[in-house]
Amino acid sequence: MPDILDNIDAEMNAALLETLGVPSISLDTAVGYFNLRGWRLIAQAVDQLPGDEDKRKARVLIGMTEAPTTEMERLQVAEPIPPITSKTASERRSASGEEMARQLEVGLPNLQDEAALRSLLRQIENGDVRMKVFTAHRLHAKLYLCHRRDTFTPRAAFVGSSNLTRAGLQEQGELNVSVSDVDATRKLADWFEDRWNDELCLDAIPMLKEVIRRSWAFPKDPYLVYLKMAYHLSRQAREGWVAYELPQSLTDKLLDFQTIAVKLAARILSQRGGVIIGDVVGLGKTLVATAVARLLQIEQGGKTLVVCPKNLVEMWQTYLDQYDLRGRVMSLSMVTKKLPNLGHHRWVVIDESHHLRNHNRQDYQALREYISENRSGVVLLSATPYNKNLTDLWAQLSLFLDQDTDLEIRPETAISEKGESQFAARCPEGLST
Repeated sequence: MPDILDNIDAEMNAALLETLGVPSISLDTAVGYFNLRGWRLIAQAVDQLPGDEDKRKARVLIGMTEAPTTEMERLQVAEPIPPITSKTASERRSASGEEMARQLEVGLPNLQDEAALRSLLRQIENGDVRMKVFTAHRLHAKLYLCHRRDTFTPRAAFVGSSNLTRAGLQEQGELNVSVSDVDATRKLADWFEDRWNDELCLDAIPMLKEVIRRSWAFPKDPYLVYLKMAYHLSRQAREGWVAYELPQSLTDKLLDFQTIAVKLAARILSQRGGVIIGDVVGLGKTLVATAVARLLQIEQGGKTLVVCPKNLVEMWQTYLDQYDLRGRVMSLSMVTKKLPNLGHHRWVVIDESHHLRNHNRQDYQALREYISENRSGVVLLSATPYNKNLTDLWAQLSLFLDQDTDLEIRPETAISEKGESQFAARCPEGLST
């Protein structure tokens, strides 16, 4: 009995990826609609295929070159399908390229889609992926044919309703069946070859390369490069803006830029376990940190410990009382004595954190141990977090980050100036990575 894959009880994409594993060597697929974003679902699996004797790993045959709205308009007036000539075939291929370009104008770009587009461009430039547009007639087929080096089952196929799109392979209800019978899969392979080699089946690679290279995945205009950088750099801010809602008592007190800072800091803190608020004097770091702690108290519960210089204890206690922030305030000079017997605090705010740029200090060690044992989220406040060298920041970050934590960033300018080995030699253990 064939397997039924409907994306409800069994997902088409999961079955396809499993079949593309060993011992598959290549993939032939014929679909009505192909979506560039959908390629990311199988891009890695195609990369891992060894390829056939012609070094190709996948062939994609696209059948539908007429948009659904155009089709509906034509059928409404009973307009006949024009005879296919080399000119109309070329027009249909161009229409397919225009449709792919329009796909990339819908929805916000993201890193996963960008990686998939770059992978696809690399694969077609390497000859791993071939793609054609079938123009001889309207083709609405859905075939996924995996070729194998296996005498008993030389091919495995899926036939049904799933296009090579994210919706077709994962999200919407479909009906596909697996086919493993040797005679049936041979006939499917012959059917595919007949259409792939049809004189009106046109190469889509030049068109596809142009579409991808002109997309947001490969910006060339300086303004587009700027917009792309701004978009990606603001990702955490945008996510924080959507994820968190401030209580009215804080919204009334915060300026717009402070509200953005609170939500961004809360997002980073939730992801990284800590955050540094390094605004200059006068921009309201105390209020921002209070709002972050209050917001997280609402969202996740827990108490807040504020550690600060002795002259700021009274001010901080006023903020805790005013904004209903559960917790306590402790002077930095008392942490070595009091922290070992202190109860659990979910959040730790450290004001004037630059005083802790020396990781050999006893108060530093006491705070690091307390944060680690309680798995506390940390908010560091300092107008001058960087005083002398990189070890200043390293020490403060190490209050909540282990030395082997990948920050996904490196000081590339410093590395290029000093050289990789020289830079690593001048850094504390773990900083260079």
